[in-house]
Amino acid sequence: MRRKQTKHKKLIGVISDTHGLVRPQAIEALAGVDMILHAGDIGNSAVLDSLREIAPVVAVRGNNDRGEWAESLPDWEVVEIGAVSIYMLHDVKEIDISPAGAFQVVVSGHSHKPAVEERRGVLYVNPGSAGPRRFKLPISVAHLKIEASTVHATLTELSV
Repeated sequence: MRRKQTKHKKLIGVISDTHGLVRPQAIEALAGVDMILHAGDIGNSAVLDSLREIAPVVAVRGNNDRGEWAESLPDWEVVEIGAVSIYMLHDVKEIDISPAGAFQVVVSGHSHKPAVEERRGVLYVNPGSAGPRRFKLPISVAHLKIEASTVHATLTELSV
């Protein structure tokens, strides 16, 4: 399924691995975005409802998203924002396509480790986890600033 958004400048919030917890700090960090991408392990439908109060949400199912509420969530999604095409899935290790040349950005979660890395002309973004802390990993979200065909990603550690 493809979701298309137009306009030349967009600020996209990226969140993952909430596991049923929407922290006030995450809500604050995502305030003012044009769209929110949730890369799975959402936890429950209330998380999506809370995020929809901020901006439209596109979400994919994570390995822990089970039950009737999660059945309609896709395993992967393509989001087009102007000239930028974003491929979303929960676990980047399960990607079964070559994104080079087809997508400018791959958004994933699962590892709880925030990361922004460019490989073969593709920007890989993992916002980390905004839910319950895992080990000593930070609690974080990411932002994509999209202008025409240019994408810049930043990670934001939440003070919790």
